[in-house]
Amino acid sequence: DRAAKAERFIFMEYFIVEPGVMWDAILEVLTQKAAEGLDVRLIYDDMGCIMTLPRNYAKRMEKLGIRCCTFHRFQPVLTGTFNNRDHRKICVIDSEVAFTGGVNLADEYINRRERFGHWLDCGVMLRGEAVYSFTLMFLAMWDYIRHEEDDPARFLPRRGAFEGVRDDGFVQPYSDAPSDDEAVGETAYINMLARAKKYVYICTPYLVIDNELMNALTSAAKCGIDVRMITPGVPDKWYVHMVTRSYYAPLLRAGVRIYEYTPGFIHAKSYLSDDTTGVVGTINMDYRSLYLHFECGTYLYRTPALQALKADVMDTLAKSREISPADCRRHFWSRMLDAVLRIAAPLC
Repeated sequence: DRAAKAERFIFMEYFIVEPGVMWDAILEVLTQKAAEGLDVRLIYDDMGCIMTLPRNYAKRMEKLGIRCCTFHRFQPVLTGTFNNRDHRKICVIDSEVAFTGGVNLADEYINRRERFGHWLDCGVMLRGEAVYSFTLMFLAMWDYIRHEEDDPARFLPRRGAFEGVRDDGFVQPYSDAPSDDEAVGETAYINMLARAKKYVYICTPYLVIDNELMNALTSAAKCGIDVRMITPGVPDKWYVHMVTRSYYAPLLRAGVRIYEYTPGFIHAKSYLSDDTTGVVGTINMDYRSLYLHFECGTYLYRTPALQALKADVMDTLAKSREISPADCRRHFWSRMLDAVLRIAAPLC
């Protein structure tokens, strides 16, 4: 709907694109807007789409007038950047509206196709000056892949575009990259846990964490903070789910409450603390997202969206099963398998 109202450009950057009800409807709008002369661009991750798109898909898009490129085109050789993928989900329209979160462009994300029970995700729509940050993120990635040099000033929002937009709270988009030796995504999560006064509610599809994040979670719980985590009840990858569950016991001992989303797979990546701060983005609590992938997130402070996020989290908790210490009792060989899977966790 928003894309149909675009007047200058539409930029889209996604880890997964797959033909179906969702993408076909979006592609129709993109094709129409490209025909009208708008600057329409698409970036998708080649590994993320290796099973969903044909190898020549970028050329198909170019024929439709949609400028298109792939991130790190798959090559059957090992390189130093093989594991660096573009896991971001960004849609920017005229630098005036932006969307981000966990939702890729495939039908399971809107429950038009069932794969792992009910698919639950989370995203945000931004309108205001913060949108331009996502424009810059997209252009930086585009120029890196295409070896181009876009003038960012060409893509500033129209003067007066945000008249009448309420300035409630503070919104800060941010990106995380494996190339700068700074774990921005993990630092944002650790800071929220360290600054919490009452509670931190977390949604994550995967839990493969290092000592720093484990210490932040357990320290917050031991200090009396109500720390709750929601993970999938129906996994998409059994081995990653086993690694996720291997972290339950030490977290429970520290006082963290853990829930599994009974109806299916929760793909949301969100933090909420004290009704005042939150993060919604693409960053899973696993090694790949925290250290290997290009990611993005939106930090929210005292914005009305936090109440909507809390309502969604509370509804999800009501549909989830709380994990008890008894659920974590494992026989010897299961613990051995957990240990082996943890060694391989960075590749999961």
